[in-house]
Amino acid sequence: MAIAAISLYTSSSFDPSKLRLNRSLHRSLQPATAFTLFSTTAKTTVSSLSSSTLSYPFQLNRQFLAKTVFASGDGINGGNGSNFGGGGGGGGGGDGDESGGKKNNKEEVLMALAQIGRSLDSLPMDLAAAVESGRIPVDIVMRYVEMEKSSVFRWLLHFGGFKERLLADDLFLAKVAMECGVGIFTKTAAEYERRRENFFKEIEIVFADVAMAIIADFMLVYLPAPTVSLRPTLTVSGGPIANFFHNCPDNAFQIALGGASYSLVQRVGAIVRNGAKLFAVGTTSSLVGTAITNAVINARKAVDKSSEAEVENVPILSTSLAYGVYMAVSSNLRYQIVAGVIEQRILEPLLHNHKLMLSALCFAVRTGNTFLGSLLWVDYARLIGIQKANEEENDKCKL
Repeated sequence: MAIAAISLYTSSSFDPSKLRLNRSLHRSLQPATAFTLFSTTAKTTVSSLSSSTLSYPFQLNRQFLAKTVFASGDGINGGNGSNFGGGGGGGGGGDGDESGGKKNNKEEVLMALAQIGRSLDSLPMDLAAAVESGRIPVDIVMRYVEMEKSSVFRWLLHFGGFKERLLADDLFLAKVAMECGVGIFTKTAAEYERRRENFFKEIEIVFADVAMAIIADFMLVYLPAPTVSLRPTLTVSGGPIANFFHNCPDNAFQIALGGASYSLVQRVGAIVRNGAKLFAVGTTSSLVGTAITNAVINARKAVDKSSEAEVENVPILSTSLAYGVYMAVSSNLRYQIVAGVIEQRILEPLLHNHKLMLSALCFAVRTGNTFLGSLLWVDYARLIGIQKANEEENDKCKL
C-alpha cells in the first residue's frame, strides 16, 4: 500500500503553494505512523478551509498534486491500493500520462471545492460526471462557481449548449451581442437604402428581414464557438457515423481541455458537421426572406401596374440554395477561424487579464469579418448568376 507523508506549512490562511511533499519524512516514518499523520493533518486542514481563502481564478500547485500519493482504497479516487502508481506495471507512456492528468484534474477540483465549502454533489450531473472522469480542469469548475453568482448566467447555465460555451469562453455572450448588433445595424441600413421612401410603409417586411438576419448571425456565433464537452458518450446503437460526429469538437481549431485530444479527422468532422447545420440555417432563412420579399413585390405590382417592368421577383429556390452553400462553406470556415484561432489561441492568451481591450479587439475582428463576408457574398452571387451587377449595393447586408 502506498504511503504519503505531507508537511503542511500552515498560516492564518490556507496557501496551496506552500504544500510540499516531504520525501525525507516519507522514508523515516513507519507506514502506520505516516498514514495517521496524513489522516489527522488532512482533517485539520479541510476543517480550516473557508470560502474567503479562495480568489478567482483559482490556481493550484500542480507540482505538489502530481507528486502527492494518496493512501489506501479510501482516498479521493476510491478503489483498491495506490491510485497513482504500481497496479500492474508500466502500462504505456501515452496512456499513463493521460490517465495521470485526468486524476490530477479530479483531485484539484475536489480540493478547490473543499476550500469553498462545496461538494461534488452540488454541481450539475453532467459537470459532476465530467469531473469524475477527469475531463474538466479546475479553472473551468471555478468559472462555473463564479457564473452561478449572476442570476442571468445561472439561468443560462441550465441549457446544455450555453453551459458548454460559457464555460469555454466567458465572453461568449458579449460576442453574440457584438455580432447581432453589427448585423442589426448593417441589415437595417441596407433595407433603408433599398426601400428609401417606402421604408416605413413596409416596416413589417423590414422587421421580418432583420429578424431573419439576427437568427443567422446568432447561429454563426453559436455553432462554431469553442465548447467544454459535457456530453455523455453515445450508445453503440447510435451507429458509427453518429458516434464519430458526436465526438468531434464544436470548433475545428479549439483547444482541447482536460487532457483530451482531437485527431485531424475529428477536426475536419467539426467543419463538415457545422457546415451541414449552417446550410440548413442559411437555406431556411433565405427561403423565408425571399418568399416575403416576393410577396411584397407581387402586392406592389397588383396595386401599381407601371411597376411590373421595373421590379422582378427574386428566384426563391436558387437563391436559398446558393445562400445555404455560401454559409456552409465561406461563413463556416471564417467564423471557425475567428473563434478558434484568432480569439482563443491568439487574443485571449495575450489579453486574458485585460477584458476590456480583449472585447474591443474581438469587436473589431468580428466587424471586419462581417464586412468581408458582405463582399464575398456579392462576388459569389454574381459569379453563379443569381445577382446582376447593378444589384451589388442592395445585398451588402449578406454574410
